[in-house]
Amino acid sequence: MIDRRFFLKSSGLALVAGGLIPRVFVRMAEAGTSGGRKVLVAIFQRGAVDGLNVVVPYGEQAYYDVRPTIAVPRPGSDGGALDLDGFFGLHPSLSSLQPWFKDHSAAFVHAVGSPDPSRSHFDAQDFMESGTPGVKSTEDGFLSRALVAQKREQGSPLRAVALSPAMPRILAGAAGAVAMTNVDQFGINAGAASGSVSASFESMYAGAVAGALGGTAHESFEAARILKSTAPGKAAPENGAVYPNGPLGNSLRQIAQLIKAGVGLEVAFTDVGGWDTHAGEGGAQGQLANNLRNFSDSIAAFARDLGTRMSDVVLVTMSEFGRTVRENGNRGTDHGHANFMMVLGGGVKGGKVYGKWPGLDSSHLNENRDLQVTTDFRDVFGELLVRQAGVGNLAPVFPGYDCDRGKWRGVMG
Repeated sequence: MIDRRFFLKSSGLALVAGGLIPRVFVRMAEAGTSGGRKVLVAIFQRGAVDGLNVVVPYGEQAYYDVRPTIAVPRPGSDGGALDLDGFFGLHPSLSSLQPWFKDHSAAFVHAVGSPDPSRSHFDAQDFMESGTPGVKSTEDGFLSRALVAQKREQGSPLRAVALSPAMPRILAGAAGAVAMTNVDQFGINAGAASGSVSASFESMYAGAVAGALGGTAHESFEAARILKSTAPGKAAPENGAVYPNGPLGNSLRQIAQLIKAGVGLEVAFTDVGGWDTHAGEGGAQGQLANNLRNFSDSIAAFARDLGTRMSDVVLVTMSEFGRTVRENGNRGTDHGHANFMMVLGGGVKGGKVYGKWPGLDSSHLNENRDLQVTTDFRDVFGELLVRQAGVGNLAPVFPGYDCDRGKWRGVMG
């Protein structure tokens, strides 16, 4: 049993000897810090990723008993999991992330999730992004409330950016986030007349719209001006980073460009789908393995690209719920309950799998089918928001939930 704990430490990096240490983090340790603005990057794995085949409890025989065709083999076997701590292993498709775990710059938490029992993708995602499980009336997202809770007098109009076609629920609210799919095309696009058309639209909004919408419009136009002047999209990946083709790689490449351009980014969000594996999930190879390889390589490229700037960046992953412990008749898994999260970046006290492991014996399962939730996702984000985003009071961020009620202890450096 592992205590419910968290990952960040206030200064320095705990490096270990060995050939797997990424050079990016060695340079980071030597530099100490890049001295830049702290950034929190969140990735939502939409569709409910199978956390049991991502962070594999190979030390528990029950895992293999109930997954005869899709279980990831034990470390040392052909296509086996990558050992993490003697009990948990990493899916082999995540090999590009293993060096960050080995040098204590990445950590995982297992049996984490929302306490709400919903198996609806829509409801579960809504509850997680609103930060109020079970409450459908919440109007804004918890990352937006976190930015408001900082109570800073001034912030960049690009302090919160979603790389997505529409504003995600998690950033909807009064913080003034912007959503875009391409940093080079954000704003009014009218060819040679873009400048005059943009000015006309801005003047129209300023004269005809008052209140919050007017402020949002002003911030959007200002964001477009900053992007035009800094041209972050022209920055090529650094340190030999190669992003995979695909939505996640493209989004993370652009988030890295925004960080390097110094546009005042504090919170970035993106998502990636394809995790709803009801049939043909596969084990070490197959549908899930292919998705995980792209996922892993995209994150690894992001960290390598930022180099020493990663000392100011923390990346966290999330998914609405896990999947059933037992495989189904279609060699897949159905909607479950608890899942995993990953945290990677500067200041992370990694090299461990955190969380209270409930076990996979049938007597320990949620509703006799799912991994139990033993760590609330709000505890994980609460620690990150305090340590990385500088939020002093979590009460308005997670209304009705006390992240500091003594049921867990953060492990800080």
